[in-house]
Amino acid sequence: MNVNSVIKNIRNIMRQDKGVNGDAQRLEQLGWMLFLKIFDAKDEDMEDMDETGEYFSPIPAEYQWRNWAANDEGITGDELIHFIDRKLFPDLSNLKSTTDKRAVLVRDVFSGNNNYMKSGHLFRQVVNELNKIDFHASKDLQIFGHVYETLLKELQSAGSSGEFYTPRAVTEFMSEMIDPKLGEKVLDPACGTGGFLTAAIEHIKKSGIENIEDHEQLQNTVKGLELKPLPHMLAVTNLILHDIEVPDISYEDSLLRNQSIKPKDRVDVILANPPFGGNVDDATASTFPVSFRTKESADLFLVMMVNYLKQGGRAAIVLPDGSLTGDGIKARIREMLLKNCNLHTIIRLPNSVFQPYASVATNLLFFERLSSPAEEREEFATQEIWYYEHQLPEGSKGYSKTKPIKLEEFDKEKEWWDNRKESEVSWKINLTEVIDKALENARPHYDKEKELKRKAYSLREKIAGLKRKSKTNGEIANLEKELRDIENEAQMEKQTADGIYYSAFDLDYKNPNKKEEDFGDPEKMLESYKKAETEMENIQENILSALEKELQGN
Repeated sequence: MNVNSVIKNIRNIMRQDKGVNGDAQRLEQLGWMLFLKIFDAKDEDMEDMDETGEYFSPIPAEYQWRNWAANDEGITGDELIHFIDRKLFPDLSNLKSTTDKRAVLVRDVFSGNNNYMKSGHLFRQVVNELNKIDFHASKDLQIFGHVYETLLKELQSAGSSGEFYTPRAVTEFMSEMIDPKLGEKVLDPACGTGGFLTAAIEHIKKSGIENIEDHEQLQNTVKGLELKPLPHMLAVTNLILHDIEVPDISYEDSLLRNQSIKPKDRVDVILANPPFGGNVDDATASTFPVSFRTKESADLFLVMMVNYLKQGGRAAIVLPDGSLTGDGIKARIREMLLKNCNLHTIIRLPNSVFQPYASVATNLLFFERLSSPAEEREEFATQEIWYYEHQLPEGSKGYSKTKPIKLEEFDKEKEWWDNRKESEVSWKINLTEVIDKALENARPHYDKEKELKRKAYSLREKIAGLKRKSKTNGEIANLEKELRDIENEAQMEKQTADGIYYSAFDLDYKNPNKKEEDFGDPEKMLESYKKAETEMENIQENILSALEKELQGN
């Protein structure tokens, strides 16, 4: 049985249905159908393994795949659409359970997704195609795992849904470098379709899963959160395909958790590509400390991820260039990161890695939390930062949908990782020196601000005394004007000092070792340009002359 041909047939059938519009809807439609079939296959496996006979599926028998879909001659046409739209979706989206995690998964999937197909006959054809895949057979399951990855990759070009997919070369490289281990709690707070979580799962499996206890420990220590219904469903299915029977993927806005993170919630490893370029609402932003309060989602995720890490916890995350630079709140967030965490490595990626969804330049940040979440740290955990500029393959001008980034392209970074030297593609920033220099340059302005504030305090006392004596001459007015001038000057000194100090946390360092392209001798270049310009003028004159003769001849 060819799994690829089954998926191709399903695509062709769905294109005939007037209710399915575009790749994102087709993937959502196929996604919940796959979820239901795979879930039922897992139910049957659990029933077979349960010697007590006490296992019961959270899905009512009427809605289990085996009972309405498995028979190729089963219900079809209007009867089938009525069953799906009026019974299956309403009932499964309202499953009553607070303790059964599998029931919660089912409820979340069906409360957030939709049946787009309008033709019951075409729907039956899709069902019959899916029945050709045996999710009990390890070979079919393994092949389908690769096919499912291809389906997820299609999100990258499915409009705004591209934000939910990170190229697998990136997730696997980051997972390998951060090296999650069995027993460590792994979190992706913006898990999309689950790519980082599955990369972590497979990495841990390579180190050895010896028995059932190891497998249960793995299942209980990998967690994701996702706000949008489509990627949430795809992530749940993705983890089930990676042998996680009850995926711990919460269907919620993880940013709302920041203010309620407890010690038991903190994790050892974070792998994430938080959404960037988007704005959160005021209610979400207001749950963060005032000094870090912004509407930029990527910056808020960075604050939350530092908060989620336990002492000694480590993270590998994707951030755009915009999060490495900028003043105000952005700079304060980076100061907080560098104080609490050792940001030891930044891999700078070409701006085509996430095309066609996004063309912004991105970075892979690797850091470890050194501070305790309960302490206010004065010294900076980060003392130096290594940068590595990822190179496009030779002869390539950029990545694309048909020519994505490949895992083997990170081999050079892997070789460099444990034996770091500066080169044309790597360099090191001594952050301690940068901060010390910024403080030295800012200190005179901070000192001047303090001096002016003392003057302002004395003036306010003097003015208050004159008012108590009911002095109404022009002296009070003059002193109040002087006070305003001093306060404005003090504010300007503080702004100047802050600008100097916080510039130390601008992490958008370009490669200082990169060889500049040699365009040749400037005088020869100018001579060639003038020669080309003269030749162009002669061509234009010849064309005009020929046109004039032609017009005169007529």
